[in-house]
Amino acid sequence: MTATYIIGLDYGTGSARGVLLDAATGEQIASHTHAYRHDVMTQSLPDGTLLPRSWALQNAADYLEAAEEILDVLGRGRVIESIGLGFSASSPMPTAADGTALSELYPGEPHAYVKLWKHRAAQPYADAINRRGGAFLRNFGGKLSGEWLLPKAAEIADEAPHIWSVAGRFIESGDWLVWQLTGHEVRSLGFAAYKAQYSEAEGYPQGIVPGLSERLSVPHRIGSSGGSLSEAWRTRTGISGRAIVAVAVIDSHVVLPAVGAVSSGCLVGALGTSAVYLFLSQQFRPLPPGIEGVAKDGSVRDLWCYEAGQAGFGDTLAWFVKAFPRGADEAESFRIYNREAAELEPGANHLVALDWWNGNRVPLADSNLSGLLLGLTTETTGVGIYRALIESLCFGARTVVDLFEAGDFAIDRIILTSGLAQNNPLLVQIMADVLGRVVEVPSITHATAVGAAVHGAVAAELVSGFAEGTARFGARTFTPYQPRPESAAAYRLLYRNYRELSGNRTVRNAMHDLNTAASPLLDQPGEETKSVA
Repeated sequence: MTATYIIGLDYGTGSARGVLLDAATGEQIASHTHAYRHDVMTQSLPDGTLLPRSWALQNAADYLEAAEEILDVLGRGRVIESIGLGFSASSPMPTAADGTALSELYPGEPHAYVKLWKHRAAQPYADAINRRGGAFLRNFGGKLSGEWLLPKAAEIADEAPHIWSVAGRFIESGDWLVWQLTGHEVRSLGFAAYKAQYSEAEGYPQGIVPGLSERLSVPHRIGSSGGSLSEAWRTRTGISGRAIVAVAVIDSHVVLPAVGAVSSGCLVGALGTSAVYLFLSQQFRPLPPGIEGVAKDGSVRDLWCYEAGQAGFGDTLAWFVKAFPRGADEAESFRIYNREAAELEPGANHLVALDWWNGNRVPLADSNLSGLLLGLTTETTGVGIYRALIESLCFGARTVVDLFEAGDFAIDRIILTSGLAQNNPLLVQIMADVLGRVVEVPSITHATAVGAAVHGAVAAELVSGFAEGTARFGARTFTPYQPRPESAAAYRLLYRNYRELSGNRTVRNAMHDLNTAASPLLDQPGEETKSVA
């Protein structure tokens, strides 16, 4: 009997990873990672065109190059039953009506490229939309983030109307990749609901950006088929079999079935470049103040999923290690910092930090906020700062948990996953100490890609649903981290100071002033912004 396989693709911020699983046994057979050729473009375009401050773009061609290499390495000569994919979000892009990326047609135009999730220049447009308000904001805490699709569409329409006029579609990069692989435009409810405020009853918000509704399309719930891999892609990759491609899923959401999170009461923290916290519930409840959004059928079928997050997580630590290296390479620097930071007692560094190095998602939804270190003296050490940054990330997570509990959401279980959860036990232990709760880390490699593979298996009907997909392909064992009582008093004090600083309007206003002062030539759109109709 011929062996059959499934593939999961995980498109992150700097690279894409694929994993090959045996469709019958769930065994991981192989994996492959491809770094994007142009990485994240924050300084200039490939042709040298300079970018303003707070921009973060990517080149759609890099996504196709990654897909071709990964599918070729994993799938050539094999019978592939399904392909699922998770994608960082919100990372929308303008395309022609046939799906051609406008960056291919207008390579010197910044607004023609993918606006990566960490692109912060659209925040003023989000602010303008928020000032107007609207019923579509009720499931999103009354405000949009500048990371999301609507503000980024408004930014293009206002600042590059010539690009907006030729854009036949404005589409999340994950949905676009499904289109390229299958030849069919089939959008995901996950992207549409969480990042474009789509609802089944009301559709997409109207009157926000001129012509936006004609550039969108009706989405399909997760676990749906987007079609089979096209003949052109089969020729390029050597793949045979049904190769059903599932609709794309937000990368942090797609991990849920891989880590056993398919039931009500579970809170999952996906700790990657940024962090996302997902709470699953069978019943709808009003959104707790400060939590970002809620939707049904956009993460796990038949469950409501509440979303919150931190705009900076792993990349905050990566920034510090790159800026202040201790070893021959980044990996060695991390090992040294982690080893020495583990020797410090809570509070021994006499520092507290705010984790807003990429802005704040919860509870303020403000991309123009920035990081803060308080308590610096001539005795402060690099490892002390590193430990303070780790603690600040955990304080940001504690804020999310507190918001859920203040809304009477019963959290039965906390699971931490993705690269940092597996590779940085110091961070996970501090997280347990700060939360004062047991946290669990699943024993599974490439969890996000495996989760994507489960979505593909559901779309191809290889399994009856996500519960069976979890049982066959997901994690079998978990490592628990117990909170240490001796750390509780110090972290109560530090967390109290963290909350007081984060709630201080004077501090936030100073951050805004510094951001504006650093960019005096950038126009800051106001309430009368032309594209916010």
